Amino acid sequence: MIDLRILIRALVVGTVLQIIMVNLAHFIPWVMVHVFEFAGMMISATAGYLYAMDSGKGYFPGATAGAIVGGGCALAGTVLSASLGDVASRVIPFGTAICVLTGAIGGLFGQMAANWRSYENRQR
Repeated sequence: MIDLRILIRALVVGTVLQIIMVNLAHFIPWVMVHVFEFAGMMISATAGYLYAMDSGKGYFPGATAGAIVGGGCALAGTVLSASLGDVASRVIPFGTAICVLTGAIGGLFGQMAANWRSYENRQR
């Protein structure tokens, strides 16, 4: 039901973006203060969106895989941020849980985009 190849690809993209964002936040204080939380959630949502838009297998598989991808890349980002000393280690489960939710929401929107794309292709 969940395409493992697409899941891994979306997870790699999300993880790389989370690592870049954590490194930016570590070296640029403005990013840590103003962008850090929102960027982490947005990256997880985008990774879930990318999975669901690419697979297009339905809303439930899109949301489920989006939650997996969103949580996986957020876990990598929050663990790295905690190891750098930018956030407390107690933030790891909370930040990951929030990004699981945003990844699932991104998966829902990705499935909607996949439906639109298939509808447009049928009209031609």
